[in-house]
Amino acid sequence: MPQMSPLMWFSLFIMFSIVLILFNQMNFFSFKPAPIKSAEKGTVMTKNLTWKW
Repeated sequence: MPQMSPLMWFSLFIMFSIVLILFNQMNFFSFKPAPIKSAEKGTVMTKNLTWKW
């Protein structure tokens, strides 16, 4: 079996890298997160902490 030339390895690496990036982008952008439902809109929930040193 003949050996692959360095340019052939490089083109194979570029092809697999592009496929990997496109696959990851498709998986990332196909996910639609559910909106966060809060009790009252327009208010920020804060929790006061009392520090005991």
